Amino acid sequence: MFEQVRGNKRRSILLMGLFVIILGVLGAVLGLVWGNVNVGLTVAVVISILYSVFAYYSGDKMILTMTGARAVTKDEYPHLYHTIEGLSLAASVPTPKAYVIEDSALNAFATGRDPEHAAVTVTTGLLKTMNRQELEGVIAHEMSHVKNFDIRFMMLTTVMVGLTTLLSDFILRSMWYGRGGRRSRDGGGGAQTAILIVGIVFAMLAPLVGQLIKLAISRQREFLADANAAVLTRYPPGLASALEKIKKDPDPLVDKANKAAAHLFISTPFRNTKGFVAGMFSTHPPIDERIKKLQEM
Repeated sequence: MFEQVRGNKRRSILLMGLFVIILGVLGAVLGLVWGNVNVGLTVAVVISILYSVFAYYSGDKMILTMTGARAVTKDEYPHLYHTIEGLSLAASVPTPKAYVIEDSALNAFATGRDPEHAAVTVTTGLLKTMNRQELEGVIAHEMSHVKNFDIRFMMLTTVMVGLTTLLSDFILRSMWYGRGGRRSRDGGGGAQTAILIVGIVFAMLAPLVGQLIKLAISRQREFLADANAAVLTRYPPGLASALEKIKKDPDPLVDKANKAAAHLFISTPFRNTKGFVAGMFSTHPPIDERIKKLQEM
């Protein structure tokens, strides 16, 4: 279990490093287009800071509102509250707030900028279907996201995808309508023209590459949360059984889910599609693979 945790952490850091490199290159390309690399890098840094601060303080509230989650009391759902409290003690984190979504689909997610401002949300369908050990496995998975700061980590990757798209758009607009575009049309030399062409190609491909990196990070964090949930409960079969029920859910669609928050859920909140391309653009690893890893622990 602990080797699984270490391996997933290493891969997540590697993928995040690749994301930072892409943003740095985009900032440099923007600077080349504008005629000053330092200006481009400065603009990229300033936009990144402003964008990140807004997402940091408002992202969790927006997600809870978008998904139709509502806060619940201990009197309404005592078993859910007791499970969250017990596992927060085991994970040594503050007790997250409890939310539910009125939906028959079997799903759950955690959100918040840090363990002190976290929330765990489950669907009413999941509460009705899971037994005690299975619910503990699901909540332990979400508690692992909280403890590992996955919710902040994934928020950061989402911000980076947005920044990648924004900077790419700046570059393309500057190429065609700005000073860089005029210089390239006026013939600024073979080397400069080649650099600008490479910049255009990179700017066009960067948003797609960024999205693929985000999805790859999301899949790795799900494996990590599964492994950590097994460490918390000391009972991997609980989560494995819960995932088996989620896999067999005849209507997995969470009505108010959207693509912006899909990576937060324990399983994709949309109807599953199969195939290599679908797998590349999936927010979650194959559920059978997750079950197999838990069964091997």
